[in-house]
Amino acid sequence: MAETAAPGALDQLKRELEGIADIERAAAVLGWDQQTQMPPHGAAGRAESLAALRAIAHERLTSAKLGALLQQAQEAVSGLDRDSDDYNLVRVIRRDYDRGTRVPVELVAERARTAARANSVWKAARRDNDFAAFAPWLQRNIDLSRRLAEHLGYAERPFDALIGLREPGLTTAAVQAIFATLRPALIDLMQRIAPLAATVDDAPLHRVFDEPTQERLCRDAVARFGYDFSRGRLDRTAHPFETSFGRQDVRITTRFSEHFLPMALMGTMHEAGHGLYEQGVGESLDRSLLDHGVSSGVHESQSRLWENYVGRGLPFWRFYYPVVRAAFPEALGDIDVDAFYRAINKVQPSLIRVEADEVTYCLHIMLRFELEIALFDGELRVQDAPEAWNAAMQSYLGLTAPTDSDGILQDVHWASGLGGFQGYALGNIIAAQLWEAVHRAFPDLDEQLGSGQFAGLLGWLREHVHRHGRKFDPADLIQRATGAPLTAEPYLRYLRAKFGAIYAL
Repeated sequence: MAETAAPGALDQLKRELEGIADIERAAAVLGWDQQTQMPPHGAAGRAESLAALRAIAHERLTSAKLGALLQQAQEAVSGLDRDSDDYNLVRVIRRDYDRGTRVPVELVAERARTAARANSVWKAARRDNDFAAFAPWLQRNIDLSRRLAEHLGYAERPFDALIGLREPGLTTAAVQAIFATLRPALIDLMQRIAPLAATVDDAPLHRVFDEPTQERLCRDAVARFGYDFSRGRLDRTAHPFETSFGRQDVRITTRFSEHFLPMALMGTMHEAGHGLYEQGVGESLDRSLLDHGVSSGVHESQSRLWENYVGRGLPFWRFYYPVVRAAFPEALGDIDVDAFYRAINKVQPSLIRVEADEVTYCLHIMLRFELEIALFDGELRVQDAPEAWNAAMQSYLGLTAPTDSDGILQDVHWASGLGGFQGYALGNIIAAQLWEAVHRAFPDLDEQLGSGQFAGLLGWLREHVHRHGRKFDPADLIQRATGAPLTAEPYLRYLRAKFGAIYAL
């Protein structure tokens, strides 16, 4: 850190924030364990433990003591450079404090308790294709989300409060405007590709791939990217995720299918992108409450960049395909790298979001975003949501889920609350802007990736994104990294160029 404030209140504030960070990390460990190791009957007890920890952290963040320290610290940093760690620490924590003091601790605890219980119910409901079992918990989360929005406050519409928690500075209207630009362009590209779908064969991806070998490849691939297993681990779960207990303990998860290679391989690359972000946060921000990604959209940009821009890119596969084919000689021995590259990029509307191709992926997000707002606003009843889901899937992708497990129950997110799906689409857009900026910095980036050199790319992301954690707001971070405000144009250019070449459009 180039510049620091005078000791005193600022140092006391930092010590107080470190204590809060430790509590939040303990809660995160319990959440990771619930998703990966906890026995099914542990849900009720785990819910109470998580509720207690979240309540303690909230009480400390919104205490009169912290408020007084913040006021004094603001005076201490007022003369610092606006880019300094200390200045931005006080700025961001002031926002967290002001927002937190509007929310009663009882609501914080109840949201944590409900999310923990709902998550276990969701797992069983998805397994059993039983939406009715999950419906009451979804309704509870909708009710809690409405209460949260009212406490937080909003300028235009209640849903803005939920979006603002995950995407500081963004509103419902802004997201809808972005989607209004994307939707016709994506549908047009999908429709142009549809008559040519048979020209790309993905059947080789559905052969037999034993899980132990898949896991070895998953670990090898993301280690090559730079994911540090001495500061992380890979585990199995029902719905893959990444979680961080600080930059020295960042964990990722995946799931496997012996008859679909990309599920685990691409999914692990995706979560490793999140993990690389968290492992790359600057050491000076450790335990400061700024030591996490700044928003869902920016975080998702990292996972989508490593999964798609690298992991589904031809340069990477010219380097790594011989490794994969040697691991699965019977399944892939007759498939060359170009055929494999085309296979993993086949455009075909599908039911499952996390396995969707790049062209149709954002349509899944728009579908969920619209349904979520309808549920939140009371325009859609929970009991009618599966039917609405299928109608939207038919409208957007021409598909109807045969079961709710492949439809409305496929994602875990509504077990935890509302307001987060837009980040997945924003991540694609931000990733494209970053990708163009990296190419400007490294005109030979494709050659680097094609020879298995990932240090240049990772180093650029560390410098321009990762190390800053929550220090800068998303719009500021994007402007600094790319030289331009958030725009969908690079993303559309990327899709048109890539899939125009694959399908000879």
